[in-house]
Amino acid sequence: MLVTIPLLISPDAAPMAGQNYSMVTEFILVGFSNFPRHLLPTFFLLYLLMYLFTLLGNLLIMATVWSERSLHTPMYLFLCALSTSEILFTVAVTPRMLVDMLFTHRIITWTACASQMFFSFTFGFTHSFLLMIMGYDRYVAICHPLRYHVLMSPRGCARLVSLSWAGGSVMGMMLTLIVFHLTFCGSNVIHHFVCHVLSLLKLACGKETSSVTLAVILVCVSALMGCLFLIVLSYVFIVAAILRIPSAEGRHKTFSTCVSHLTVVIVHYGFASIIYLKPKGPHSMDSNTLMATTYTVFTPFLSPIIFSLRNKELKNALKKSFQRKFSPLSS
Repeated sequence: MLVTIPLLISPDAAPMAGQNYSMVTEFILVGFSNFPRHLLPTFFLLYLLMYLFTLLGNLLIMATVWSERSLHTPMYLFLCALSTSEILFTVAVTPRMLVDMLFTHRIITWTACASQMFFSFTFGFTHSFLLMIMGYDRYVAICHPLRYHVLMSPRGCARLVSLSWAGGSVMGMMLTLIVFHLTFCGSNVIHHFVCHVLSLLKLACGKETSSVTLAVILVCVSALMGCLFLIVLSYVFIVAAILRIPSAEGRHKTFSTCVSHLTVVIVHYGFASIIYLKPKGPHSMDSNTLMATTYTVFTPFLSPIIFSLRNKELKNALKKSFQRKFSPLSS
C-alpha cells in the first residue's frame, strides 16, 4: 500500500500554487509484472545463471591475476579494477530484479531507490572511466613502448584507478542529489525494473523538472561520449603505429593485445546506444524491459567471457591455474 505524506507544494515546486499534493515516499517497480506469469520462472533462471556467471567469471579473473606473477602488469591491474566495478554494478542492480520476478510485492522505499541509483551511476561511470584508461594504456604500450614503464609506473597506475573510482563516485553522488532534490508527487509507479533515472524523472513535478532532466542527460552524455572519444582517439594512434610495423606477423601480434579491450568497448557502448538512442516508436513496455536487460545483465555477463577467450595471456594463465588445481601431476 502506498504511504504518502500530505504536503502543500510551494509555487516554485508546482505549477499551480495552493494545490494539494502528496509527496511520494516509496515507489512501485513495474519490472516484469506485465509478462505472462508462466514465463517468469524461465526469465528468473536465465538471469540468475547469467548473474552467477558474471560474479564467478570476474572473481576468477581477479584471482588468476592475483596468483600469476606474469600478470602483475598495468593492463591486468586495470582489468581487476574493471572486474570489481562490474561485480559491484551487477550486485547493485540484478538481485532486486530477480527478487521482484518471484514476488508481487515490488515496492521500493525512497531511500533504497536513491541508494540504488547512486551505486548504479557510480559503478557505471567508473566502468567507463576504466575502459578509457585501458585504452590509454594500450596507446602508451604500442605508441611509446620505451616510456611505458615510466608513464605506467605502479604509483601512476594506482593514481589512475583511484581517479576513476573517485570520478565515478562524484558523478553518482552529483546526479543522485540532483534527481532526488526534486519533488515526486502523484503517481509512484516506475516503469522499469530498477530506479532508472529517466523513468523516475517522469514522476517528478514542479517547474524545474524539465531543466533537471536536460541537465542529467547532458552530464551523462558528455561524460560517456568524452570517454568514447578518447578511446577512439587512442585507437586512431594505435592503428597508425601498427600500420608502420613492416611484418604482418608483428602487426597481428601487436593488435592482438588490443582485441579484448576493443571488443568490450564495442559491446559496452553498442548495447547502450541500442537502448538510449533507439528512435521513438510504438515499442511495447515488455520489449523495452527486455532491451534494458541487455545493458544491465547481458553486457556484464559477456565481459569476462571476452577477456578470457580473446586475451591469450589471461587464457594461458587460467589454463595453468586449472591444471594446478585439478591436475597436480601435469603441473
